[in-house]
Amino acid sequence: MIQEDSKTLLGSPLIPSPEKGIEFDLPEKIAELKEQLQLAGPLIVVGFLQYSLQMISVMFVGRLGELSLSSAAMATSFAGVTGFSLMLGMGSALETFCGQAYGAKQYHMLGIHMQRAMLVLMLLGIPIAFLWSCTGYIFTIFGQDLEISSQAGIYALWLIPSIFPYGVLQCQLRFLQTQNNVKPLLISSGITSLVHVLVCWTLVFGVGFGNKGAALSIAISYWINVLVLAVYIKFSPTCQKTWTGFSKEGKKDLVCFLSLGIPSALMVCLEFWSYQFLVLMSGILPNPKLETSMMSICLNTSSVIFRIPFGFGSAVSTRVSNKLGTGKPQAARLAAQVVIFLAIVEGLLVSLASVAARELWGYLYTNEEEVAKYIASVMPVLAISNFMDGIQAVLSGIARGCGWQKIGAFVNLGAYYLVGLPSAIILTFVFHFGGKGLWMGIISGSGLQALLLLTITMNMDWERQARKTRDRIYASIIPVDMVS
Repeated sequence: MIQEDSKTLLGSPLIPSPEKGIEFDLPEKIAELKEQLQLAGPLIVVGFLQYSLQMISVMFVGRLGELSLSSAAMATSFAGVTGFSLMLGMGSALETFCGQAYGAKQYHMLGIHMQRAMLVLMLLGIPIAFLWSCTGYIFTIFGQDLEISSQAGIYALWLIPSIFPYGVLQCQLRFLQTQNNVKPLLISSGITSLVHVLVCWTLVFGVGFGNKGAALSIAISYWINVLVLAVYIKFSPTCQKTWTGFSKEGKKDLVCFLSLGIPSALMVCLEFWSYQFLVLMSGILPNPKLETSMMSICLNTSSVIFRIPFGFGSAVSTRVSNKLGTGKPQAARLAAQVVIFLAIVEGLLVSLASVAARELWGYLYTNEEEVAKYIASVMPVLAISNFMDGIQAVLSGIARGCGWQKIGAFVNLGAYYLVGLPSAIILTFVFHFGGKGLWMGIISGSGLQALLLLTITMNMDWERQARKTRDRIYASIIPVDMVS
């Protein structure tokens, strides 16, 4: 009944009949490559800039002393595991909803989907805020140093105001990204990063708030970014069709959003949490200071490098969802093929560069020769890990574009928790490979994840995906005259 009403309302099929048997020649492949690079380039920069906000605050705190630095780092890591990763993952469901609706020219639905996502993420922020308020007690229960736990608890408490604008920001990013409108994201993120340095310095040193000021500056910067994008979305002619203002329809059918929002969050969190377990396990090795230093530096390196393939993954998610929404499954298949090629090239270049710089890389983080040499010995293993992460990042983007986050969540669960982490434990504590064993084990997980996602992608029935997209859009469509 919903489908029939929608067809009658629109006067024509929502999505054209899928094209069959289309083969793309070299010029079309090159054109798709250019489209993805133009979209991915700004998204990569935006990823770097947003990632830098929390790091900049921790760097300022580092000037206050070792206790402030260690407590802020622990609180930031805890906040990432329990809050920011959840918001990032759940917000990525909009890559499916908004991307496919935009391809189907159901422009008014983008605003509806964004409102639903913002409402859900704001509600999710409440239990996260409560959890962060107990950070100090949680660290104490798990046997952490009392002084560090207390300071980490204070830092996390002042981080609470940042979780709500961060959630709204994830929705705004996906809303604009799925419209191929990424320049505002680049400009707003650039402005925010510059302002953040000034705000952070003022609160930490100028006003004398110390580590509390560093945490609060993150919330202020996120709110600035949110307000800049809100003004743009409200008044820009490019968003005139996609944003028609807040409406009561944005409060309805939240279950529809959660049907993809929850598995989207699991896709991100299951992977993110597995790497955090590596840091915890490194702390119980024979030389914990050396091992945790190496693990922290390598994990930070991987996180920075990951912004590149993650940008490619976000770009292909937009391309695939738009093409499926338009009813062009073979064009979506071409986008998937092109991004896999890009990921392989980028992964090889970055891996070769990291191996070539292995003797120097550790000294960027520390003056300790023992730590730097240890990192140099681990870098070839880390390069393989980064390569596998790059492949799975773009394949995960394809998954979000198609809307099969549930499959992706099961893949991540099996790859990391049935293979990756058990392998890391065996290689490290049974065969005594030390910190290298942790990375070797997690590579088996990310490698299996990439292999499974690649197998699914290569054997995907793109015509069927287009039909599923059409059904999803028909099921969620709200007539334009009902939006108020």
